[in-house]
Amino acid sequence: MSIAARRLASADGGALLASSFAAEFGPRLLTNPAALAHYARSEGHHGEHLPDLVARPTSVEEVQRLVRAAAELSVPVVPYGAGTSLEGNAAAIAGGLCLDLSGMTRVLEIHPEDMLCVVEPGVTREQLNAELRTTGLFFPVDPGANATMAGMIATRASGTNAVRYGTMRENTLALKVVLADGSLVRTGTRARKSSAGYDLTHLFVGSEGTLGVVVEATLRLHGQPEALLAGTWPFDTLGGAVQTVIATIQAGIPVARMELLDAAAIRACNLHSHLNLPEQPTLFLELHGSEASVREQLDMVQAIGADFGGGALARAVETEARSRLWKARHQALPAARAMLPNAVTWVTDVCVPISRLADAIGRVQARVEEAGLIAPILGHVGDGNFHVFFVLPPDDERAWTRARAINEAMVEHALAVGGTCTGEHGIGIGKQGALLREHGPEAVLLMRRLKEALDPQGILNPGKLFGDASTPGLD
Repeated sequence: MSIAARRLASADGGALLASSFAAEFGPRLLTNPAALAHYARSEGHHGEHLPDLVARPTSVEEVQRLVRAAAELSVPVVPYGAGTSLEGNAAAIAGGLCLDLSGMTRVLEIHPEDMLCVVEPGVTREQLNAELRTTGLFFPVDPGANATMAGMIATRASGTNAVRYGTMRENTLALKVVLADGSLVRTGTRARKSSAGYDLTHLFVGSEGTLGVVVEATLRLHGQPEALLAGTWPFDTLGGAVQTVIATIQAGIPVARMELLDAAAIRACNLHSHLNLPEQPTLFLELHGSEASVREQLDMVQAIGADFGGGALARAVETEARSRLWKARHQALPAARAMLPNAVTWVTDVCVPISRLADAIGRVQARVEEAGLIAPILGHVGDGNFHVFFVLPPDDERAWTRARAINEAMVEHALAVGGTCTGEHGIGIGKQGALLREHGPEAVLLMRRLKEALDPQGILNPGKLFGDASTPGLD
């Protein structure tokens, strides 16, 4: 069934679903258009998609009953967390039931001796780390936004710490997932490794809510470092900054964070966060370890950067100074948006092998300049992932056409050098064509068969990853 046909069909089923759960859920069931409008948009640029109703469950059993009832009525089910996705990953493009999991916020278990915890899907990364503060442990995956754990699992999020601590893939040990028929499946264990059967946990990590609804996660934790040092480091050229990153990673120096902001991004952060950084390509970095190891890492990194035009590294050691620095980095999106009155921001990302990083960023920067666009470039370059923040007037079709061309060229170049069309944003509705080009029809056919096996009615987050289009060989 096409997305348009599914949306038409879902309205009646949504009304029946709403009447069935109205008494039980009370104010936790939303049908008023004004209330639904909050769920029609996310941080992306993909327009508004209004669900037919929103339910806010507070238990696994409630999620099961809602999904089971939706399946009986063939109503689409779209899991929703904090609404911070960038490729329309949680957009209700077929209407139906928006399943808002942000009310399931309990940290169920913390096991310091095993360095793991068990959380409900609506727990955010900031909430989790606040609760871990007295344990000597922390959860390192930091995509910038205060996203929910289930949302981060669904998009296989990473962020500023990924170069040292890994992504959600490496830090998710086990899951509880509600399937399309309302049944509950448990995947994984608390052990650090297993050879028992298929790796079902990581089948759901990155599946964008198309295979099941994550209702509980067991997560890997890490020890809080004895010493932390952050800093900003301007460079004469963007290429010099990128070469410093590449050489640092290749030397095996265990930096925790290594972020690149080009001159336009620094300009935006200076204005928005009241910083006074030189408007040059700049690395934001953070080192973790013992006092001695942090000093050693700093000396080694500075020696590398000196060969590539690195200037004076401004250190931030105190907690307040480090927090201010990373808050400015995390607010890059509103900072970019503020560069142009009434602008729309389109954030896109690719990830390439680090040996190809300087060339990839340089190509994009040249095309942005040639097109006359405002588009700060920044990213988690320690693992080859970078972002372009297009800042566009909403009605300037020429500017949007140029941005689309640059995005397409970014993706094509990333794929040509062995990279990926998205390092952490996911496919959603924004990069479906790129998914096929990246993996080829055989692999995408296998993905679609997995989707059909687990969700034969196609009710879970329909229209994502594959869209309406068929894959050669599936029909």
